[in-house]
Amino acid sequence: MSAALKVTDLAKTFPISGGLLGRQKAGVRAVRPMSFEVAQGETLGIVGESGCGKSTLARMLVGLLDPTEGRIEIEGKALDNADAAAFGRLIQYIFQDPVSSLNPRKTIRQIMEAPLKRLYGMKRAERDTRIAEIFDSVNLREEFLDRYPHEFSGGQAQRIGIARALAASPRIIILDEPVSALDVSVQAQVLNLMRDLKAAFGLTYLFISHDLAVVEAVSDRIVVLYFGAVVEIGRAQEVFANPRHPYTKLLADSAPVVGRPLTAPEQTSSELPDPLNPPPGCAFATRCPRATDICRQSDPQLEQVGDDQYAACFHPL
Repeated sequence: MSAALKVTDLAKTFPISGGLLGRQKAGVRAVRPMSFEVAQGETLGIVGESGCGKSTLARMLVGLLDPTEGRIEIEGKALDNADAAAFGRLIQYIFQDPVSSLNPRKTIRQIMEAPLKRLYGMKRAERDTRIAEIFDSVNLREEFLDRYPHEFSGGQAQRIGIARALAASPRIIILDEPVSALDVSVQAQVLNLMRDLKAAFGLTYLFISHDLAVVEAVSDRIVVLYFGAVVEIGRAQEVFANPRHPYTKLLADSAPVVGRPLTAPEQTSSELPDPLNPPPGCAFATRCPRATDICRQSDPQLEQVGDDQYAACFHPL
């Protein structure tokens, strides 16, 4: 199966200025060089603690942030020098907070028309037809088009956000915590809708979430991030049933399970490394009960540890 998205050595460093003269200091490496591929029609889950680089990665993939280094390819085309319209026709973003992601000063019709005007230059009649088709696919009534975002519930607003992303006819959609702000009953409806849309439009998803149960349920493969780096990649069921990196096991053990008593997972420390002064070697070594001297001196690279499973660890489980 061909790659819908290919990332090669993608990284992001945010510069920091300080002092009386505002001289630039060493920057914060929010995303360290990472490489992976997403196959056509696949759902790739991306998990990790807050601050691990998930959203920074997502914003680079859709062009909201410029990478410090590395390369992004969609269907074999490099997007580093592509114009914004070409970028938008290939990849779109669905935000975590559905209501605040919609412009409160514009009607839903105006919000929906924006990508059709700017990406495709559609005339009014074409836009009306296309919007009607999209609204029908996400189970929304056309009478909603003349209302404003504040008039909708969270679930309805997220469906509008999904419809706006679909208006661009993208090949890939980035879903950044798309159901975390919704009630549990509404979450299931939105997830089922996303599954149906994926099949109907032949979409490829990158699904970002801290909810491991949701990620495991919707994803084909999982990428685990820690401190801005990929520490494990593998098939979704295998990664959670048989984690090979100690950090992945920590995440799995930390997730609450009905009937299982809540106990603190085994780790030597719960503190994240200082991003302004990152430690040498493996960033997880200060929290890992299996760490040895080599872990504190050298940075492990991703290596195959099973069938289609990779971990960046000197002492994989």
